Amino acid sequence: MKPVQPTSAEGIPQVSRRDFVKLAITASAAVAAGPTLWGAESKDEIPRRSLGRTGEKVSAIGLGGFHIGTQGDESLSIRIVRSAIDRGITFMDNCWDYNEGASEIRMGKALKDGYRNKVFLMTKIDGRTKEIAAQQIDESLKRLQVDHVDLMQFHEIVRRTDPTPIFAAGGAMEAVQEAKKAGKIRFIGFTGHKDPSIHLRMLGLAKENNFRFDTVQMPLNVMDAHYRSFEKEVLPTLVKEEIGVLGMKSMGFGMIMGSGTVSARECIHYALNLATSTVIVGMDSLWTLDQAVQAAHSFKPLSPEAVAALLARTAAAAATGSYEKFKTTAMFDATTRFPAWTGTP
Repeated sequence: MKPVQPTSAEGIPQVSRRDFVKLAITASAAVAAGPTLWGAESKDEIPRRSLGRTGEKVSAIGLGGFHIGTQGDESLSIRIVRSAIDRGITFMDNCWDYNEGASEIRMGKALKDGYRNKVFLMTKIDGRTKEIAAQQIDESLKRLQVDHVDLMQFHEIVRRTDPTPIFAAGGAMEAVQEAKKAGKIRFIGFTGHKDPSIHLRMLGLAKENNFRFDTVQMPLNVMDAHYRSFEKEVLPTLVKEEIGVLGMKSMGFGMIMGSGTVSARECIHYALNLATSTVIVGMDSLWTLDQAVQAAHSFKPLSPEAVAALLARTAAAAATGSYEKFKTTAMFDATTRFPAWTGTP
């Protein structure tokens, strides 16, 4: 007879200590095989890591673009961006659709006065067709007030149907490749937050088309290890192929801390302990910026036992994905609410 799996008081399956140790060893191995952590140039800067095979080194913590467009006072947004750069954060995240363009506009203003030369600038597009993608690329460059971005990513690959039109004739990949040839883009990647199988489909379709992505962005957090795990299913492939790993949602848009199982610093440390090139963190205030910077400075590689303890603490809460609603609901899927942004039915 098959043994009955232990459950919590809420009836949620629990995982044995032995399984946690196995998970911890796997995580430690991924770190060992992953990006090299480069020392900061001064005590006030953030350590840097290699971005896959690109030859670039970026800050281990990245500045999330969505939150930069949420402040009531634009001058505060600019101050947050510049303060982040002054403290050693070099990786800038953004997207064509964030806050109806306000995130890119504010970041563009913040990157004036020489700040653009200090960062690795990334933005994303929603377009799946060549025409829409080309239009969004040019709009992003105009808002950011730059002639090129370092990295352009296909945004929200969250449906099983999303990869196909990008690689089809007249698809978005044609626009991105042409933009790269024109000097508007240096590197190409994609993002998604729904299901690791969709990421693997995107990677597989790229290989079928003799294309290799420079970066992949995905949720990497202490609860992901228990449910639809990008860490388990996608990260090993990226490490093997030396594709830059952009971790996001380390705190699950704040929901993971709401579980009462881990702190913000522990969330960031867990993501930094994986084979990430950078961990993108939303910073909507100078206080949250300071929190992220302190977490980066205080990070030291976690032992297998420390990882096991974090996984044990979060197992019950993470089992059903209730604190990772970007996986289990459509509330984070902007292109589901606004399908016209993709240019496809």
